[in-house]
Amino acid sequence: MVKIDKETCIGCGLCASICDKVFEMKDDMKAHVKKGQEKAKDASVKEAIEGCPVNAIKMWKIIFIEY
Repeated sequence: MVKIDKETCIGCGLCASICDKVFEMKDDMKAHVKKGQEKAKDASVKEAIEGCPVNAIKMWKIIFIEY
């Protein structure tokens, strides 16, 4: 799951320029994950995460365990 920490994001737009399928800039001048793209696993998502100058983008792997 991809998430952006809005407190940390400086609104540089790098993520949206690298991966516009998943990220977009909004009126608050912050990056947002586009609706329905929270589970994207594209290689460009990883590139955007690595390129973020303030490490505002996080990706979690959710694991479900059956008991």
